[in-house]
Amino acid sequence: MANLDSIFHGLADPTRRAVIAQLARGPAAVSELAAPHRMALPSFLKHLKVLEAGGWIESGKAGRIRTCRLRPEAAKAAEDWLGRQRSLWEARLDRLDSFLETLNDIGETDDA
Repeated sequence: MANLDSIFHGLADPTRRAVIAQLARGPAAVSELAAPHRMALPSFLKHLKVLEAGGWIESGKAGRIRTCRLRPEAAKAAEDWLGRQRSLWEARLDRLDSFLETLNDIGETDDA
């Protein structure tokens, strides 16, 4: 499995995100994946290499056709990391909220 840097690098470009979205509907040939994008095939293939390095896709060749498929493990790793970050920030925000409520209670006591 690729590391998180490679996984998020795969998501860092709109072309690569579009490829991931297209592959979420099922495997596709490289030519099908490249068709909606206005770039030369060698440039598009660089995007596929980034996605493969990030663990987002795998490809195989049958005859002259190279087909790509999505690997859900990369999404799971990204989701797990984001979930841990969400929990961390929610805890921090809860502590901040408690602190602000304490300050508010102190201010109300001083006004009385």
